[in-house]
Amino acid sequence: MATFRFVTIGENLGTRMLGEKVRNVLLPMIQGDEKVILDFEGVDVVSNSFADECLAKLLFVMPLEELKKRTTFRGLNDFARRNIAVAFKRRMLTMQNQEPADVSTY
Repeated sequence: MATFRFVTIGENLGTRMLGEKVRNVLLPMIQGDEKVILDFEGVDVVSNSFADECLAKLLFVMPLEELKKRTTFRGLNDFARRNIAVAFKRRMLTMQNQEPADVSTY
């Protein structure tokens, strides 16, 4: 298993811009052969914007079930867990209500 430690990015993860940068680093890891531990130990804040941009937008690349097989979470506090769950729910609803889009625009 590979581990991605979010605390190396910061203790407060709050912007879409940062989320996009982290997603671009994470994606090749997640698409690799090893399961990836998404380690949030030491992270205090994960905003909805960061969670959507970094994690929920991975749904444009692979379905949720595949993402679940390739990743696992560790060290989430209740605030971060809730924001990540909300981001995934909102993204899935948005994707269900839209026509297929060109993922290169995201």
